[in-house]
Amino acid sequence: MKVLIIGGVAAGTKVAAKLKRENRSHEVTILTMGKDISYAGCGLPYYVGGLIQDRGQLIVNTPESFSKLTGVEVVTETEVTSVNRAAKTVTAKNQATGESAEYSYDKLVIATGASPVKPPLEGMDLDGVYVMRTPEDAIALREKIETGSVKRAVVAGAGFIGLEVAENLAAKDIRVSVIDMADQILPGFDREIAEYAENHLADHGIMAFTGTKLLGIEGEDGKVKKVLTDRKGMKADLAVLCLGIRANTAFLADSGIELMPNRTVKVNEYLQTNDENIYAVGDCASVTNRITGKAQWSPMGSTANIAGRVAAMDINGASVAYPGVLGTGVCKLPELNVGRTGLSEEAAREAGYDVISVLSVVDDKAHYYPGAGSFIVKMTADKTSRKLLGIQVLGKGEVDKMVDIAVTAISLGATVDQLENLDFAYAPPFSTAIHPFAHTVNILLNKMSGAFETFTPAEYKAGAAEGYKIVDASPVPSIPGAPYVDLAKVDGEVPGLGKDEKLLLVCAKGKRAYMLQNRLKYYGYTNTRALEGGLTFNEL
Repeated sequence: MKVLIIGGVAAGTKVAAKLKRENRSHEVTILTMGKDISYAGCGLPYYVGGLIQDRGQLIVNTPESFSKLTGVEVVTETEVTSVNRAAKTVTAKNQATGESAEYSYDKLVIATGASPVKPPLEGMDLDGVYVMRTPEDAIALREKIETGSVKRAVVAGAGFIGLEVAENLAAKDIRVSVIDMADQILPGFDREIAEYAENHLADHGIMAFTGTKLLGIEGEDGKVKKVLTDRKGMKADLAVLCLGIRANTAFLADSGIELMPNRTVKVNEYLQTNDENIYAVGDCASVTNRITGKAQWSPMGSTANIAGRVAAMDINGASVAYPGVLGTGVCKLPELNVGRTGLSEEAAREAGYDVISVLSVVDDKAHYYPGAGSFIVKMTADKTSRKLLGIQVLGKGEVDKMVDIAVTAISLGATVDQLENLDFAYAPPFSTAIHPFAHTVNILLNKMSGAFETFTPAEYKAGAAEGYKIVDASPVPSIPGAPYVDLAKVDGEVPGLGKDEKLLLVCAKGKRAYMLQNRLKYYGYTNTRALEGGLTFNEL
């Protein structure tokens, strides 16, 4: 079988390698526009920051090494300009010579990826304007930094890549601002989680300006001087554009291959296009959301690799369905890691679920162990089916382990009840006796049963606690002006608190407020609420 793959990097090379491993007789050819066939795109911000020292570490395989390793023919610096489905050929242009040639196929795989958005605004071609997509981009940016001329930088775009670039620039003692036209950083997270992360960035010297539109870049002597926005001009020595990406599918315009509204290739569960002999994988294709069943774009290296592997198996006749994605992602910020999977509370409501969520602050390992910290966890479920729908986690520790547990649970359709007493690994350096994931499940179950009556941080900020008296339930008085109640001394009616009075119980994390609520209920208090996340997460 003759298999032609357009594009390399993660998806294209994964398809090619898997095809040849399973059937050495296949004639597999990769056509790629670049000189590099496979590079560590997700590692680029860390090369900029110097955590990855050697630029050679960014290159996973050269065309020559990949060919020797797999037996795949690699043709570099070659741009495919059109696809002829009837003839089963593609036309490609050699970028060095300008000559065109035709390549035939039995099966075609489109893995052309995506390109960074660079808007048609003033100053986009100035010295000091960068994008972050290829090793060359990261190398050029690091070389600029190493000149010592960069004191201030603006990053346009507050998604994972933009924030990772901002962190690594700040680590080089560069004053960094981040702008984004959206009303929050970290798209896909619930607003209160994103706002917490934004405040954390500000505490570490990275100022984020949301609801701010990039208008252009002003230069002097051909170099970046100021980033122009609809709010104000921002002095800068360089600007990094992380405004998103667009699928590289323009060459398919006259092919009859069906595209989604965002110009990604539409595929079925077997990653086939509307032509059964043509597949699409990676950043150029949309896949399916595992929970909602709707199309979702997932331009992630993880998705590209998994989908590439599945496509190769299907081409080889295995008939393996790709079940889709959950929107899983993790990101490293200064002294804070953030992660998510599944549906946010907002997305779950939009999808029609009967949503319940809880926000917990739990220890990430035994509190007495050196380096112990906390996880801030938002867990979302469906009241009716009781299925877990999503999780968002913040913390200095290994947030990915919390996210990955949720990935497994959601993928298997688990209810929160089924997750209640799982036998998680425990030792003080790694976890708590009741695992932080299980701890959060227990809190959510208490809320679902009515044993834990609360206001979420979002509800509190929206004014739901108006008319409630704040009661300080901390181990020691911590809220100026609020009546303090020592849990250990509550053994009946509490002087100064009416049994039918609206009482908002607040402590550091929420745990002690729950314990006080439980005791007050026993003594006849009928109208108490605990504030989820306590003083750790909320501003009173």
